[in-house]
Amino acid sequence: MKNLFSIEGKTALVTGGSRGIGEMIAAGFLASGAKVYISSRKAEVCDATAEKLSGEYGGECISIPANLANLDGIEALVSDLREKEKQLDILVNNAGVTWGAPLEEFPESGWDKVMDTNVKGVFFLTQKLLPLLRKSATHDDPARVINVGSIDGIVTPRFENFSYGPSKAAVHHLTRVLAAHLVKQHIIVNAIAPGPFPTWMLSAGVGFGGQTEGVDWDAVGNSNPRGRVGTMEDIAGLAIFLSSRAGAYTVGETITCDGGAVASATPGA
Repeated sequence: MKNLFSIEGKTALVTGGSRGIGEMIAAGFLASGAKVYISSRKAEVCDATAEKLSGEYGGECISIPANLANLDGIEALVSDLREKEKQLDILVNNAGVTWGAPLEEFPESGWDKVMDTNVKGVFFLTQKLLPLLRKSATHDDPARVINVGSIDGIVTPRFENFSYGPSKAAVHHLTRVLAAHLVKQHIIVNAIAPGPFPTWMLSAGVGFGGQTEGVDWDAVGNSNPRGRVGTMEDIAGLAIFLSSRAGAYTVGETITCDGGAVASATPGA
């Protein structure tokens, strides 16, 4: 039982791992003894985050920059990873984008960019990485896929980001579909639906201009039932549970990590 939550020695890929929730999950994995690859579109930022996380938490954090909104970027990432690893234990599909505009002005480009990254990217990256996941997967120790959705895919978003909530609802349903297809291959798929965390995306939405340091996150957290925004321990703890022996019988679920926001939502309000 004392190793119930261990992921020591596992190899993980966290997309969108250069900042925000992806960086938090990567940090938690490193601190727990996993080898972690992170990916994001901006090479310099991705490289810098990998170096920073390796220094702060020890272990190996390796940068593989890639644009996961298109198949060329996905295949480049998979090719690079296959040169470095013979198997993959944990895939965290966290890369995501949003787009804000009034309903009457919302552009096709904003719709397509969000759907391509948030939904198509999750599906095709998982598809292309199945050979590496299958090599890791056993009956006693399945490979894991964790898709990062959002509470905006469960309740109505408060911001004018009309493609974001539907894209995350699609991620939640895609999680169930993939879970049903892959569970007998000893690959377990689940999703996390985060609520408010101190990320660039939420910062931009609440008027902090994308800044995550030196801003009043307490003011944002005061409206949450738990009275705060999420922390690295909150999101990484859930990802570690889903990646460990403790989560080996949890399949196809979308688990909120939101301080009670969905549970406390008032219908019709």
